[in-house]
Amino acid sequence: MIESEQIQSKKFEDYLVSENGEDLFRKTQKVYEILKSGVMTGNEGLGMISIEKHQGEYPIKEKNGKVHKVIMLGSNSYLNLSTDKKVVQEAQKALEKFGFGMGAVSNYAGITEIHQELEARIAKFYQKEDAIVFPSGYGANVGIISALCNKGDVIINDSANHASIFDGCKLSGADIKVFPHANMQALERVLQKIPDEQTGRLIITDGVFSMDGDIARLDVIVELAQKYGCKIMVDDAHGIGIVGKSGRGSAQYYNVEDKIDLNVGMLSKSPGGLGGYCAASKEIIQYLKLYARTYFFSTALPASVAAGLNEVFKMFEKDSAGRDVLWQKINYLKEKLTKEGFDIGHSQSAIVPVMIYDEEKLFKIHSELRQRGVYVNIVTYPAVRRKECRLRLCVMKELSFEQIDRAVEILVELDNKYHIRKSFV
Repeated sequence: MIESEQIQSKKFEDYLVSENGEDLFRKTQKVYEILKSGVMTGNEGLGMISIEKHQGEYPIKEKNGKVHKVIMLGSNSYLNLSTDKKVVQEAQKALEKFGFGMGAVSNYAGITEIHQELEARIAKFYQKEDAIVFPSGYGANVGIISALCNKGDVIINDSANHASIFDGCKLSGADIKVFPHANMQALERVLQKIPDEQTGRLIITDGVFSMDGDIARLDVIVELAQKYGCKIMVDDAHGIGIVGKSGRGSAQYYNVEDKIDLNVGMLSKSPGGLGGYCAASKEIIQYLKLYARTYFFSTALPASVAAGLNEVFKMFEKDSAGRDVLWQKINYLKEKLTKEGFDIGHSQSAIVPVMIYDEEKLFKIHSELRQRGVYVNIVTYPAVRRKECRLRLCVMKELSFEQIDRAVEILVELDNKYHIRKSFV
């Protein structure tokens, strides 16, 4: 058994590598012992079971079996499209016709006209020639990057990019360069040092960053890419349908839509479904369908999910998914939190961080919030540095102003105990 003093001194990364003389699975036993010890680790609020569909407030089941209602500030279904009546109806029709799985990979007999329609709608949405849909969002980034980049190429990443991007980079075999988050001067210094003969260059950035909620400086990135001969890939997982004058994402926000080479996004965030995609030239998309291993060797997205997503993109095309209502709720929450003196960073999206900066306090606050009826996401290492740990609040369209008021009131009451506000009012 691990002593309690040892448990409190151990960190996530201490269990990634087997120690000399240990069985391969000994590290799994150690983690199991820690999670059963009663010492707070930040995992207390993970693995909650939803009892009803995601909405502003609904019941969840705790690990101990207790069922209670929570105000939901931890869902990626920002526009509540996963429960939209028309979306669900179209999914049900396809479910009846094609069953609950496709039974084959896309390149064999795994797609239907519904899938082809979805790719066409995504391409039209981005004003590109073609698009490819992957059965998972994580697999989209891994497959796209590892297919297009290889040994001798160079990939330049924002340090805050999603883990799937970095995993795709590692798998590609390309040289990987990283610049500090949103630091455009540092990005240019990296670009200046790339040898002239290393011409296969790709800058990758999140559109909206998943931990901070801020938007990548695509206006500057486009200028630097043109100056130093780079292609650009933007993963706009948290921007699609929300950011930009009509919801077309971060590139529209900066009016550089025609300058982005690889428009990547996730179908599991604001679209409310499952999967990932890339919109680009017809040559690039054809190449990905042959060389992206996570596409070629994965069973296709269920037709029911694709059918629901077709309805989603119809709404996105008309900007009729309720983006204006969502932004009313986003701005209201930000104003409330700022007025109360909380540090919410530089959020420009439906993701609103509440900075805690103290991991021990973070664990306690997160647990007490949930027990008092507010569910938020907990964020610390390895997603961010421990000294930048935070709560991550995600705003949904169906949240009421009263629910937001109540959530902030509870957070203020907990702050009176833990003192994490940057100023007291």
